[in-house]
Amino acid sequence: MRELEVLRVVLPYGRRTECLLVKLTDYGGMTGWGEAVSPAPKSWSRLEETLGAVLIGVDWEHPDSVPSGDPAVDMACWDLWTRMRGVPLADAIGGTRTSLMATVRLTPDLSIESLVTRVNQQVCAGYGHVTLDVRPGWDVEPVRAVRAAYPALTLAVDCGNAYTDGGQLVALDSYGLEVIERPFPAGDVYAHADLQDQVSASVAVEVHRTADLDDYLTLRAARVLLLRPSAFPSISETRRAHDRAVAAGWDIQCAGGQGAGLARAATVAVGSLPGCTLPCDVTQPPRNNQIVTPVVGANAGVIAVPFTQPGLGHTVDETRLRRLAKDYFTFTG
Repeated sequence: MRELEVLRVVLPYGRRTECLLVKLTDYGGMTGWGEAVSPAPKSWSRLEETLGAVLIGVDWEHPDSVPSGDPAVDMACWDLWTRMRGVPLADAIGGTRTSLMATVRLTPDLSIESLVTRVNQQVCAGYGHVTLDVRPGWDVEPVRAVRAAYPALTLAVDCGNAYTDGGQLVALDSYGLEVIERPFPAGDVYAHADLQDQVSASVAVEVHRTADLDDYLTLRAARVLLLRPSAFPSISETRRAHDRAVAAGWDIQCAGGQGAGLARAATVAVGSLPGCTLPCDVTQPPRNNQIVTPVVGANAGVIAVPFTQPGLGHTVDETRLRRLAKDYFTFTG
């Protein structure tokens, strides 16, 4: 690699999420991009003080041989490697789908009536699957109201790891939920297993390493893997987690609706894998935070997989990115 550039961006809308954008340039001028959404505290210093000098001048045949351990660098390596070969990232990692069904995620509202109105807006926009964010004190009543208004709508709930008692979640099961996502704090395998034994809905767990799946698989503590590619150290590790879950008979939902667009694009690529059977979650607004074209999102509840373009399949608006950047550094070989 001839050049590594890292930019720190705080997105201007919504939650003002911080992202690190990585641009790799080879000696032929070809570029690849990667993104870390809400990066770990030491990511910037690690890239600046250690990884930059290690990566420059390194010749590599495959992204897995790059000694980074950084998800944004790994994503950029995959984008560069697939662009050099003229193949889409989705195809390179074994994806087969050209389009994905989408779910839309709705956060708690000021009132149940307002929530039902928002659900109606999404149904009218073409979504057949809705995920409601629930928390203790905002769970049974809003789900009951949405189910009463839309008896045939496919519903899931995301608990945000906020529960310690499964009683309310068992009560939710009577409203025909497809999935109960992240009910308990990560690592509480026995609580997940106990809940899965009591409900007909599939319990979904989120892990960030393949090894973390083992206890859940052994205890049959869930039936769905919530796969967030940007949270894994590498795309290959994400694929290994996918393969492990598929071998166990689990369904998989890909998620990653935040960021400037590149992490969403990687989520869509992973979502095209054959085991990703549940609707993909990349639709979290606002879309005007994205610095890629075309923007990554759903149209009438369907997400297109860019199988006609190499790499991630999207072009970075570098002019806008540099306006948004709060800081940057460059290593050149």
